[in-house]
Amino acid sequence: MTKEVLISLRGLQFDQSDADAEKIETIMTGNYYEKNGSHYVLFEEVMEGLTEPVKNRIKFREHVLELTRSGAVNVHMIFEENRKNMTSYQTPYGNILIGIDTQKIHITQESERIAVDVDYALDINYEYLADCRIALDIRAKGSVEKII
Repeated sequence: MTKEVLISLRGLQFDQSDADAEKIETIMTGNYYEKNGSHYVLFEEVMEGLTEPVKNRIKFREHVLELTRSGAVNVHMIFEENRKNMTSYQTPYGNILIGIDTQKIHITQESERIAVDVDYALDINYEYLADCRIALDIRAKGSVEKII
């Protein structure tokens, strides 16, 4: 795959009643590389209400995905299949303790595309908040296929 990529990052959060799902999708450009059996995706994100962009690094390999964000918000989230990880999410408004209990990570790799799906439960300050899903779609920037 080429270094320059288009990234679709979709999140789906189910509330406790599971009646409504909140969907978030972001499409951006970034850089991709592979090193020592791990895949890396780097991109910057402009968040509403913040003046500086947030730098993001996603690193993944079989059964593990790590998301590191730095700038106005700082966090290192580890999604590890069948394991719960805790981390501090630092925002301009204060710190939040989050727990990530990952049930499944599925990676599909083709020559010009990589798809990563993650299912997990999210805790805030040791209280269950929601079941969530992340769908990451990475495609070579010149690819004629549309991100779905």
